Amino acid sequence: MSSEVSWRAATLGLGGNLGDPRKAMAEALRLLDARDDCVIKAVSRLYRTPPWGKTDQAWFYNACAKVDTTLEPEALLDACLDIERSMKRVRDERWGPRTLDIDVLTFEGVAQAGGRLELPHPRMTERGFVLMPLADFAADMAVGGRPVGDWLQQADVAGIEVADGDVSWWRAGA
Repeated sequence: MSSEVSWRAATLGLGGNLGDPRKAMAEALRLLDARDDCVIKAVSRLYRTPPWGKTDQAWFYNACAKVDTTLEPEALLDACLDIERSMKRVRDERWGPRTLDIDVLTFEGVAQAGGRLELPHPRMTERGFVLMPLADFAADMAVGGRPVGDWLQQADVAGIEVADGDVSWWRAGA
């Protein structure tokens, strides 16, 4: 019987617009990377994006990351939620201001609807603020039968700008 651990790739979307979202996202990525069951394999550039859904609020910072993990999808979601809670996440309303938000976007080999976690994320292909950073390292990854780069070509990316072009922005001292 093999006791070999199975590592699978997942992608995460991170964002925030209260306090210091760049610092919060960087800390969240470092906390995930410090776990024995997660390794950050790629991080996008950092983007500054106009508010979406609820538009009368401050601009957001957004990024995406690829993580290899031995966790199951819901356990990865729980790890992300634990990090949000540990960092005193504030989110008072849907699509409203928040200090930190971490979404599980995709999980290798898993497609599921309903329940606590839908995979792939049900609205990711409509959101330029997700697709643009995700395309930094996963433009060819298929979501819903099409590459991320194809979805991006049809997405509204008006106003989205690169806030930091260095993909190591999240590392300590970067």
